[in-house]
Parts: sequence; structure tokens; C-alpha cells
Amino acid sequence: RGVPPEEREPIAWRGVFIAGVLLLVFAFFGEPLLRALGISLPALRVAGGILLFLVATDMVFVRATGIRNLTGGEIAEAENRDDIAVFPLAFPLIAGPGALTSIVLLIGRAETTLDIAIVIGALAAALALTLIALLSSARLANLLGITGTNVVSRVLGIVLAALAAQFVFDGVAGWLQR
Repeated sequence: RGVPPEEREPIAWRGVFIAGVLLLVFAFFGEPLLRALGISLPALRVAGGILLFLVATDMVFVRATGIRNLTGGEIAEAENRDDIAVFPLAFPLIAGPGALTSIVLLIGRAETTLDIAIVIGALAAALALTLIALLSSARLANLLGITGTNVVSRVLGIVLAALAAQFVFDGVAGWLQR
């Protein structure tokens, strides 16, 4: 909001690119980092599942718990910066805690090179869709309207809640098998 139309496209491109780099770095180096910190994948699955469930709850019930919303300090910093592509767009809005957790868990689940390629392909597709949505956000908001936007958000929130529950179930099962 408040960004002139001619500046939106470059910001969207930079934000998605930076988020993609961050997610790829976390995809390939996140698990070794966690291992160095003594955090197991089952623990990350449970923690990530709980965080994703909180995000899903925010989406379904349209309430502000601080999980998806920026703090006052973050908003003030974003308003005083010339370029919002890195903060808050790339991080924490696109490559937030849920996305970072998800990519580590999905790569951790991958058993073959093909599985890894599929996860990276899905990440690329999600980032491409994010870019398209950002580039067409004004038209999309006008097309969907407030009610349509809320319906889409709530339906996706339910799907995200199911994914979050699956992460928790997988984490508990992984912990029990240790």
C-alpha cells in the first residue's frame, strides 16, 4: 500500500528472488544447521507444524495473533525504508518461519534426487505464483473483492491446517521410532 504502480513490479521481482534464495539456502543448509544446534527433524516437524497451525488459524478466523502480522517496529521500519523488497516482503512475508520450516521438512523427507527435484520444482512454482499474484495484486483484489479474498484465504487456511497436523503427526511418529 502506498507504493506507486511503477515501483511495484521491481519490488515484487526483487522480493520473490530474495525469498527464493533464502528458501534454497535453508533447503540445503537448514538441516545441517539444525543438527549442529542439536535439533532433530522430528522436533522441527512438531514445532513447524504448531507454527503452521497458528498461521492457518489466523487465516481461517481472520484474527491478528502476531504470527502473520508485522510488529509495530517492523511496520515503522518498512515505512521508513526506500526498498521494502527485502523487509518485509522477502522476509518475513514470503520466506517466513512457516515457509522455512516447510522447506527443511520437505527436503528432509525427500529420499531420492528426484524427490528433491520435485520439492525444488514445487518451490519454484509457488514462488512463480507468488510473483504473479504480486504483479497482479490490484487486479486480483478488484476481481475477488473483499468477500472473495476472505473465502480464498479461509479455504487455504484449512488446507494449511491439515498440512500442519500432518507435520505434527510425522514428527511424533519420527520421535517414537528413535
